[in-house]
Amino acid sequence: MSESVVRRAALPAGVWALGFVSLFMDISSELIHALLPIFVVGTLGASTIWLGLIEGVAEATASIVKVFSGALSDRWGKRKSLALLGYGMAAITKPLFPLAGSTATVFMARFIDRVGKGIRGAPRDALVADYTTPEQRGAAYGLRQSLDTVGAFVGPLLAIGLLMVLANNVRALFWIAVIPAFIAVAILWFAVKEPPNLQPSQRRIVDLRPRDLPKAFWVLASVAAFFTLARFSEAFLILLGANSGLPMAWTPMVLVVMNIAYMLSAYPAGILADRMSRTKLLMVGCTVLIVANLILANASTPAVALAGVALWGLHMGLTEGIFIAMVADTAPDNLRGTAFGVFNMMRGVLLLFASVIAGLIWDRVGPHATFATAAILAAVSLVFMPLVDPARHRAGAGA
Repeated sequence: MSESVVRRAALPAGVWALGFVSLFMDISSELIHALLPIFVVGTLGASTIWLGLIEGVAEATASIVKVFSGALSDRWGKRKSLALLGYGMAAITKPLFPLAGSTATVFMARFIDRVGKGIRGAPRDALVADYTTPEQRGAAYGLRQSLDTVGAFVGPLLAIGLLMVLANNVRALFWIAVIPAFIAVAILWFAVKEPPNLQPSQRRIVDLRPRDLPKAFWVLASVAAFFTLARFSEAFLILLGANSGLPMAWTPMVLVVMNIAYMLSAYPAGILADRMSRTKLLMVGCTVLIVANLILANASTPAVALAGVALWGLHMGLTEGIFIAMVADTAPDNLRGTAFGVFNMMRGVLLLFASVIAGLIWDRVGPHATFATAAILAAVSLVFMPLVDPARHRAGAGA
């Protein structure tokens, strides 16, 4: 066996530990999120515009906070403590969901939860890069994402079973979701260590200028941000499942199908990304999203809706880990946390617009128009995707 194959196979224990942290936190989150859209729109009586606003603001908040947490992790040279703070915030806010009596409480709970996600996201992704060599990163991010996605489909599966046992008592289900959140925090506390040779950056935390990060990074971040317009909050997938005829107890199956497709594709895609053109894989993923949105735009039965959802999950497996690996490749070592923060902020702001627009189109025109619009935006993204090719930037630098 060659030395390069050994390096790829022997992923550090810290990468595995971070993967299991993500797994348990996602079980907790998806137990809640699998039914939150139905809870907000059905039980609390909110409109789809309000749902889009809740989801969009929550994700945008997480992304903006990532800028500061990533930069702070570079400044301190301490990534674990920030990740622990972020996961801890997510754990202690979980009880707010079963206690919610209005959309305002749900909004507050989502907001605080996503602040925690923003604090932990960039330091966690930077930790994976700190633990690995460039030859391992595609596989490492793919592995972490796959374990994350295991939690993301186990959570909805548990939701289906627990709803049957609990006679559709959603609030009782939300209380059970608190348990795996605290398991995730315990794994992070005991099993993840700070990288021993990480050197703190001497720059100020918010002193980011465009020239601090290379052109290749800014092109990548801009294309990825625009691509986000075509893939708004997954809450709308759950609503579409309900609209297509799925009973409430079975609506979590939407996330189960999506995340199985995501899980099965993320790690193989990460390995492929270490051996072939990452840009071509991104273009394949973008094409899959176009087809998924077209199917969802015409879904009138649960079977058709779930087929579109499966392709949506496949596109995530073909793009998410690869985007993250390309950020790690284009960013300087001592600004890697900052780069992840900026990248996620740009995508989060566009996700806010995408989710609000999706809710508006859904409310005014209908669900089919929402996904048809997303298909058009994905097709435009496909045109721009070749711009992120590293060979293009190396040629430009040589010229």
